Amino acid sequence: MTLIKIIDFNVLGDERGSLISLEENKNIPFEIKRVYYIFATQKDIPRGFHAHKELKQLAVCIQGHCTILMDDGFTKESVVLDSPSQGLIIDVQQWHEMHDFSEDCILMVLASDYYNEDDYIRNYAEFMRETNVHS
Repeated sequence: MTLIKIIDFNVLGDERGSLISLEENKNIPFEIKRVYYIFATQKDIPRGFHAHKELKQLAVCIQGHCTILMDDGFTKESVVLDSPSQGLIIDVQQWHEMHDFSEDCILMVLASDYYNEDDYIRNYAEFMRETNVHS
């Protein structure tokens, strides 16, 4: 089973440019309650290093590129996000790390719920314990 779940968005456009529409429970497989974006990152400073107990997310690199390491406690896989027409599903109980940001990278994330610190698992050993309980 692959950890990398990519959604290809329908790109609309003509000679004036392109447009992508994101709609909850249609091409985004959950209700969207929060949107945030990461920008002005340092290439050599990774981000993430956490999992969520209940939150689902979709990451879209709307400009530039970055690498995301996905880890379910059993398998690790990396994917390069470099197209605004694709989104990466970050499901519950998936440890994720973002690396190798291009200088112009803008990474937008759609989340299924509001920010809740209690939903985060920020310690990898704790994540591994949680994962082994659920396996």
